[in-house]
Amino acid sequence: MTRKLYFLLSVVFIAAFVLSACAKPAATEAPVATEAAATEAVATEAAAEPVTITWWHISTKDPALSDWQKMADDYMAAHPNVTIEITVLENEAFKTKLTTVMQSGEVPDIFQSWGQGGMIEQVNAGLLQDITPYLDANNGEWRNTLGALDAFAVDGKNYGVPWDMGAVTFWYNKDLFAQAGIETTPATWTEFLADCEKLKAAGITPISVGEGDKWPGMHIWAYLVSRIGGAEAFAAAAASGDARTGSFEDEAFVQAGYELKKLVDGGYFQEGFLGATHDQMQAAFGNGEAAMELGGQWSPSVEAANSADLVGVKNLGMFTFPAVEGGKGLATDIVGGGNGFAIGVNAEPEAIDFVKYLTSVDNQKVIAASNTGIPVAKGAGEALTDPNMVLVSEAVANSTYYQLYFDQVLPSAMGGIINDAVQKIFAGTATPEEVCAEIEAGFLAQ
Repeated sequence: MTRKLYFLLSVVFIAAFVLSACAKPAATEAPVATEAAATEAVATEAAAEPVTITWWHISTKDPALSDWQKMADDYMAAHPNVTIEITVLENEAFKTKLTTVMQSGEVPDIFQSWGQGGMIEQVNAGLLQDITPYLDANNGEWRNTLGALDAFAVDGKNYGVPWDMGAVTFWYNKDLFAQAGIETTPATWTEFLADCEKLKAAGITPISVGEGDKWPGMHIWAYLVSRIGGAEAFAAAAASGDARTGSFEDEAFVQAGYELKKLVDGGYFQEGFLGATHDQMQAAFGNGEAAMELGGQWSPSVEAANSADLVGVKNLGMFTFPAVEGGKGLATDIVGGGNGFAIGVNAEPEAIDFVKYLTSVDNQKVIAASNTGIPVAKGAGEALTDPNMVLVSEAVANSTYYQLYFDQVLPSAMGGIINDAVQKIFAGTATPEEVCAEIEAGFLAQ
């Protein structure tokens, strides 16, 4: 991965959010990609051939679960010949099952995707469909309504589209901060560690994390790498061929491990954090059992859905990852990404039409209003009502550097290597040097 890609993605993301307030809503009818597709899709609904669409997503909790179902129901009501079969899977179960069906050549028509690394592998295996003609049809009618499309493109061709793009940030319980006597959010890593001590002294668990799923904790390490090494560190290590000027054993990666170790050694995570899933991490935070969690734009709705009262933290706040003193990274640098839909190689035109419907301005406003995510359809951002979600949107729009999730921007096998290795810091079974050497060896073996 080159620095050019990160720069382009940053520009695309920023442009998407800046334009969202002023762009006009687009029509929801699907474009016709080719004359052949038109022959299949243009017949009247009464005479149209029956079509079944398979759709896999990972939104296991309301409001997203019900929102997606209603959109599917509404689409089927308007298109009587279409049947949409939805499979809902928890994040890790989804990844496992998708890998299995991909190996067999059976690909869902529409499925959850984070773009980039995993998508590149799927494209190279011939498992995804190029939907570029649909995006460009009618003078780019669909393309012009969406931002962040490059994150779901391979070699200039789109094999999916995003529906949500945001940032990983710290979410915190303002009431618990007040109980610990913390009046302002930390701007530096030293201040952050001091606040963790204050919370612990007050009998409050500082941070909830789901290390049973590995990737939630990896984001802490990734942010530390970014704050310490700046934009160059990961770009130099993750590049290929002659463009590779760095290593995962460079100082920024090792030092990030030692800073992360301070959180582990300080006892700042909830009891049982090593085996906790992402949902259990969200529940601990939502039930007031921890003061902070590092999570994406989905966190407010998910922590509420997993809390005992289904309301979650009532006095919720957000702050970006603190700056590390002496580091090359800025407090305005963002680690983030989002969610999207990939299109299976054998998907019918109706499946692509349905995805266009899902990413229409009206449906993107539903996503925004329910705090499920940060919409990418231009004009839908006005529906964001939660001030914290607005802050996330602004953090992305004003970011000085945008780093896609480490485990998603790299090939899937490499993402697993990073997650597995970093977990050893949490478990105390390997030194930061050993962890970085393991990641480097894995990268060189790809």
